[in-house]
Amino acid sequence: MGTTKRVNGIPTRLLGSTGVRVTVLCVGGYHIGKDRDTELGVRVIRTAIDEGINFLDNAWCYNQGESERIMGHALQDGYRDKVFLMTKNHGRDAATYNEQLEESLKRLQTDYIDLVQFHEVISEGIPDQIFSHGAIEAAVKAKAAGKIRFIGFTGHRWPHLFRQMLDYDFAWDTVQFPANLLDAQYRSFTREILPILKERGIGAIGMKSLAGGELLKTGISAQDAIRYALSLPIDSLVSGMDSTELLAKNLETARNWAPLSDKEKEKLLAQAAPFAADGHLEQYKTA
Repeated sequence: MGTTKRVNGIPTRLLGSTGVRVTVLCVGGYHIGKDRDTELGVRVIRTAIDEGINFLDNAWCYNQGESERIMGHALQDGYRDKVFLMTKNHGRDAATYNEQLEESLKRLQTDYIDLVQFHEVISEGIPDQIFSHGAIEAAVKAKAAGKIRFIGFTGHRWPHLFRQMLDYDFAWDTVQFPANLLDAQYRSFTREILPILKERGIGAIGMKSLAGGELLKTGISAQDAIRYALSLPIDSLVSGMDSTELLAKNLETARNWAPLSDKEKEKLLAQAAPFAADGHLEQYKTA
């Protein structure tokens, strides 16, 4: 996991084999554009960066591009150089990939994006599409052209689709997946996929630590849920933060974080288990 250094009290970890050290908290991009409030979004992002967070998440599709647009505003005035910037692309063929990448670059107001991930590998056939319709070649060419630095993929429904992506002869830099107390019981990415990533030195980016808020129905606190996710061998955790108040709470949790003992993890898993067996609280897997 490589937690060897803190920045302003926030633990950092190496992102797989990229050589890049990122904070364990990554600002989620979806919530930044949800209300289309540019002033608030800029304030949250810049406050996060000022506090020491250096990893930002986004996607071409988030809120019809508003999330990228607002983040682009926030990254002016020297803020771009302070962060590792990630976005995601829905391209399954070369033309779509290139079109979305150019739009992302324009919205984010940057000449390059540190990490672009193929987004939502959630349905049968998507891995084959990415590798047979020119999308992967487009990503490699964009990297060679200096428009992106690293390539990954994301998803939240079927671990076996991730295995298909990992079976291709391609050196993935990162993979993003659900990492929470519910996941351990149903179509588990943390049990089935995370060990493969660690073995291969692929960056492991967790998300959905609260399962979209549904995990709170188990009686487990948000703080304990995040503490559990950060105790997994992931490199960073994407967290949606739509206010400076929530940002402050997450920063406090991260700064006070210490690895949970096996006994503590087992207790939390046991508390979540009765709610987790059929995936009904993980709607991103079952809907």
